[in-house]
Amino acid sequence: MDLFVTIKARSFQAIKVASCTSALALLMGASTAHADTLRDALASAYNTNPTLEGARATQRAEDENVPIQRAPGLPSLNATATHIEFLRQSANSFNAPTRNLGVNALLSVPIYSGGAVRNGIRAAKERVEAGQADLRGTESSIFSQTVAAYMDVLRTEALTQLATNQVEVLEVTFQSTSDRFEIGDLTRTDVAQAGSRLAVAQGDLRTAYANQVNARETYIELVGRAPTELEAPPPLPGLPETVGMAVVTALDNNPDLIAAKERAIAAGYDTEVAGSGRLPTIGLFANGDYSNFFGTLGGPVAAQFAQNETTANAGVRLTIPLFQGGLTAARQRQAGARESAALEQVIAAERNVIQQTRSAYSSWQASNAVIESSKAAVEAAEVSLEGVRAENSIGNRTIIDVLNAEQELLSARANLVTARRNAYVAGFTLLAAMGRAEARDLNLDTGGPLYDPQVNYERVRGKFWDWDRDPEPEPKSTRTVDIEAAEAFIGPVIEPSETP
Repeated sequence: MDLFVTIKARSFQAIKVASCTSALALLMGASTAHADTLRDALASAYNTNPTLEGARATQRAEDENVPIQRAPGLPSLNATATHIEFLRQSANSFNAPTRNLGVNALLSVPIYSGGAVRNGIRAAKERVEAGQADLRGTESSIFSQTVAAYMDVLRTEALTQLATNQVEVLEVTFQSTSDRFEIGDLTRTDVAQAGSRLAVAQGDLRTAYANQVNARETYIELVGRAPTELEAPPPLPGLPETVGMAVVTALDNNPDLIAAKERAIAAGYDTEVAGSGRLPTIGLFANGDYSNFFGTLGGPVAAQFAQNETTANAGVRLTIPLFQGGLTAARQRQAGARESAALEQVIAAERNVIQQTRSAYSSWQASNAVIESSKAAVEAAEVSLEGVRAENSIGNRTIIDVLNAEQELLSARANLVTARRNAYVAGFTLLAAMGRAEARDLNLDTGGPLYDPQVNYERVRGKFWDWDRDPEPEPKSTRTVDIEAAEAFIGPVIEPSETP
């Protein structure tokens, strides 16, 4: 039947020892010479992840709001040239020109704008700092996802190996049961029970293969390359001793909370900007005009008129808003409402940070406890299986007892693998909530200096030349289209055979 498989001649004890040894190596994170480490994966994500690169570009765009807000407070110079052809003149006009070239130059120097420029610059600076905190949060989020993907690859590989070992053990059990049935020691029911468990194990193995492919593709999406024999991750640094210490650190360093506070401050400056619309503005101006009529001014007596002229004037302009239909008041009330919303968002972010930190700490502690209990369960299940097999050999236990003991051992080992994964991911999530899961905290070797958003801000904050441009934008992250897809089944293929 298709449900069963052929097996090579091997002793039952050899299969059992190989299964236990392989599973133990996976559970304990043993490794030899591997190609990739967690540090390598994080460094690759740091340098090539498109979400992170996009966040950096978005922050560079935010940096430009400071010179944009400063521009209305700087002098401006404009020139206008106009050429006019007078196609139809008044019948009563005897000296009107038929064409004219006019050139106007206007220099404006703002002196006082009611505080709009000053507060606009302050708001822009606060939003730059908020954006930098957001960038930290994005980096931390990408790292958290990368750690989870890395651990998922290790977990699915371990579970696949355990499933493979289980199939091999059940192959031996099934063959042994079949042999004993042939000599009349067991019944066909015993054979069917062993065959049923083997068929289920084969299905579980195929599911494990599919999960391994899914984990691999998630890893590729985040890291930009395929995983290659991943090493066991190093211990996480800086984990807190108590949940209280974790919360205090998170309230001081969490980037999402910092960003919310900065935006609330910026919203306060926005309210001041809106209110400045009711205040006077003062500015200096200088104006120059040049006109040339090309000898057409004056008609028949054009020689009596000057055909070109230059004029200039300068002065001070004071503008006092007297009535604007309630526009300024509405804008200030609107800005005030948005400031209130920003202040509430600070409280919401604080609550969220506390919830994330406490939940991550609880998950981390619980997973560590599950690891200890799973270790005890594995040891007990191993002893139990050994005893059940021995008792079965003398007729005191049935085949179903052996099969159940094998399944319990598999479940205990799988639970231990999953608990190790969950504990590590929860620990890193806790560090992220505390604001300590970024490249600067992990001492990554990224092949160069870490990206510092302050560098670009300092570069552009004082620029005012209209023709100052950056190079044409180009993508920096790597594509994954050329990475070969994994096969549907990774590992040995089980070939079907006939049942006795």
